[in-house]
Amino acid sequence: MIKKVVLPIAGLGTRFLPLSKELPKEFWPLADLPVIQYIVEEAVDSGAEEIIFVISPEKKMIVDYFGESLKVNEILKERNRTSLIKELDDFKKRFEGIKFSYVIQKNPLGDGHAILQAEKEVAGEPCGILFGDDVAYSKKPCLAQLADVYKTCQKPVIAIRRVPKEMIPSYGILEVEKIANRFYKIKKIIEKPSLEDAPSDFAIVGKYLITSQVFDYLKKGGRPSKGKEMILADAFERMISDGKTVYGYEFEGDWLECGNKANWLKSHLFLSLKHPEFGPLLKKYLKDIL
Repeated sequence: MIKKVVLPIAGLGTRFLPLSKELPKEFWPLADLPVIQYIVEEAVDSGAEEIIFVISPEKKMIVDYFGESLKVNEILKERNRTSLIKELDDFKKRFEGIKFSYVIQKNPLGDGHAILQAEKEVAGEPCGILFGDDVAYSKKPCLAQLADVYKTCQKPVIAIRRVPKEMIPSYGILEVEKIANRFYKIKKIIEKPSLEDAPSDFAIVGKYLITSQVFDYLKKGGRPSKGKEMILADAFERMISDGKTVYGYEFEGDWLECGNKANWLKSHLFLSLKHPEFGPLLKKYLKDIL
């Protein structure tokens, strides 16, 4: 059902300076793969046929990563590096048949503005939105879980998770009404509330399934004025205020955050220890040094 997935990854990555000046944070590794590959694989494993990157002019290397490197292949063949050639062939096959495209967000005017740049490519279809700061480790891809919900409700669905009380002021927090197991109607969105003002401990995860109506509400917000941004959560809040329905789904699996150095390190360690080849080695090493 969900053929197109938008990846808004045009951000400056200021929390990862100075390295992010030269290497986009989406290329930082989680175990032996870059963050961006986990997110693209989630989209592909959820049935996506087209991946639409929203990038800054400096980030075209992300699109190139999923293309074929003829020069590298030639060098490996000359050196008879059979195992590495197979690894690249497997990588190519992993994304065979997937269309990769991109649009440019020239100025960092907010996540909503980034998503709006992809409206023409989405062409009115329901689509997935996967941000580069959030990886889901789950048996069934998080976006596929949202798609299952969408089949029955035909309304926008946001991935949500409970967060520890002390972390509530760091997230967009939701007021919700429970509909069924893991399934909620969102009644209000409060960005980074104090503990006293927080209506729940449910936070927004950077994974969404949206309809064309969300694009309409992004446009209704008008162009961002100087010093302001167009925020996706604001569009959802306006929809809810107008009586439109937006759902939240508490997805099954682990939420691995990569939005700052501390969270990235935790996620890197988590997936490194889960790695079938490197995990046992690392566990033994940690036992030796701790």
